[in-house]
Amino acid sequence: MKNERYVDRGVRINNSCLPKVKKASKARKKRYAVGLTFLLSFLLFATTNAQQKDFHSWAATPPMGWNSWDCFGPTVVEAEVKANADYMAKNLKASGWEYIIVDIRWYVGNDKAHGYNETDPDYVLDQYGRFQPAVNRFPSAAGGKGFKPLADYIHSKGLKFGIHIMRGIPVEAVKRNLPILGSKATAKDIYSTDKQCKWLKDMYTVVAGRDGAQEYYNSLFKLYASWGLDFVKVDDLSRPYHTAEVEMIRKAIDLTGRKIVLSTSPGETPLASAPHVQQHANMWRTVDDFWDNWKMLQEHFDVFARWNAYRAPGAWPDGDMLPIGKIGIRAERGNPRMTAFTHDEQYTLMTLWTIFRSPLMFGGNLPDNDAFTLSLLNNKEVLAVLKYSSNNKELFRNASGIAWVADDAKTGDKYVALFNPADGDEPVKIAVQLKELGFNSACKVRDLWSNKDLGKFTGEFAPAINKHGTGLYRISAK
Repeated sequence: MKNERYVDRGVRINNSCLPKVKKASKARKKRYAVGLTFLLSFLLFATTNAQQKDFHSWAATPPMGWNSWDCFGPTVVEAEVKANADYMAKNLKASGWEYIIVDIRWYVGNDKAHGYNETDPDYVLDQYGRFQPAVNRFPSAAGGKGFKPLADYIHSKGLKFGIHIMRGIPVEAVKRNLPILGSKATAKDIYSTDKQCKWLKDMYTVVAGRDGAQEYYNSLFKLYASWGLDFVKVDDLSRPYHTAEVEMIRKAIDLTGRKIVLSTSPGETPLASAPHVQQHANMWRTVDDFWDNWKMLQEHFDVFARWNAYRAPGAWPDGDMLPIGKIGIRAERGNPRMTAFTHDEQYTLMTLWTIFRSPLMFGGNLPDNDAFTLSLLNNKEVLAVLKYSSNNKELFRNASGIAWVADDAKTGDKYVALFNPADGDEPVKIAVQLKELGFNSACKVRDLWSNKDLGKFTGEFAPAINKHGTGLYRISAK
């Protein structure tokens, strides 16, 4: 959808532009002038607007950032957010990492780890039924400043800021029957208990078409734009897929005039809704919450294979956060730990997300990274595959292993990712026939994870891949 801001361009017109009308009165000429002015202004606006790229250009490559969920669940505080922003600015920004996302229930002053406080949650709302940051967790929000001071801090680091929200209108706003900004309606006029989220009861459904429904979402995103948000993750939106609320959210974002990336959650988003979500969001979940479990990781081979046809520039199927590094500190589930994934499994995770071109949202507490974890995030040759490769697809899946391929359009090189999902302890040779990739003579192979040239190969390339491990390669003509 196009940005819906309108600009008065001051188009001039004089009587020489008017159709000649016999014995036309001054009033009639004036009406013609006004009408033609409007027509020319509209045509100028339409031409200019058509030349502008739509919201997909706001995430031209898969977004890369940090999200507080895997390590802090619904309990993250401002100091922890700033610490992760400081680390990213110092250690990751140069590689393209840029988003800092505060996940769920930042508006509850007394939430807890290992679940949610739904017994006596201390909600913070403004007079229009819009949640505000809990000041005991985000001190800079005091005095009605909201997240703007924190956003300003993150922007000062050269980074971007985002938040998580739940679909709908707060139950508490309905209980208080709070007014909706920009409308004569109140919260009770626009809500329904139908399709209320089953796992968290903070919100009610907003019923599209009712007076005040669109205005509520407009007021919400106008507030977020005033805070300086660059990213919003909307939960309980994708499964089941809430078409009407997706459309209201899209319109509300566009009306702000601010480039706010839209991420929908959780998954799996229905495949039948893929064309719609592709036209309304920048990224959408393909799975439920993903944790550091090999079975869950292995399932992504099937998930990404079926979602591969729906990826487009600025519209990215999302395999969920990367549960690596130090996670579970005060999480919704699990205890404090370095990820349970082995090093080989972490390479597989990063390689699969990269060759599929899923957004990369790191889940661990960045200041706790060890050298290995940091090396996974800062390999620019690997990240170039994420950002710039094309024609990404699964090449084969057989008893030996799995292969994905992609193109480097600038050079004609091929990227090849090889995976060994088997449980045997010995490495497995996974062979790629180079002729199938378009190489009929000797070609050069480079290992992107080690940043080393492996030499020249003819006929086939068959590296040995560790259990649950991977290899990512660039193959070039001699």
